[in-house]
Amino acid sequence: MTSIEADKDLPIIRITRDFAATPAQLMRAHTDPELFVLWVGPDAITTKVDHWDARTGGSWRYVSEHDGQEFAFHGSFHQVGADRIVQTFTFEGQPDDVALETLWFEDLGDGRTRLHAQSLVDSFEGRDAWLQSGMEVGVNEGYAKLERLAVDGRI
Repeated sequence: MTSIEADKDLPIIRITRDFAATPAQLMRAHTDPELFVLWVGPDAITTKVDHWDARTGGSWRYVSEHDGQEFAFHGSFHQVGADRIVQTFTFEGQPDDVALETLWFEDLGDGRTRLHAQSLVDSFEGRDAWLQSGMEVGVNEGYAKLERLAVDGRI
């Protein structure tokens, strides 16, 4: 099960989920654009990568489509390590709202990993708007797809 929590003192969203996958598998799923598009977001969308350079100092952009509407996102990879990613995240529909995201993969042993994700946004209002946007559907459905990719041996 995925845990999505709002920090009471800072405009931060924290997400935690355990996977039947190794840290290396989860890192690959987050940095390989061909794998990323297979799991990111809600089931009802399709995603295409416009640009993807998953290295420290690189950048990315992808476009998701749902019922004929496109939603674009972009950011910069500030750090890509063996078990940690630090990046910015911007929904182009709200270009002034940039989140700083940190993901890390905690090895639990026996081929299991706990994913930790933290998103720092500009304000409590911005954080609360994200939480009320339905992001939990995209997070839960996306991570369920990621889990299936791992179980099926596709990552």
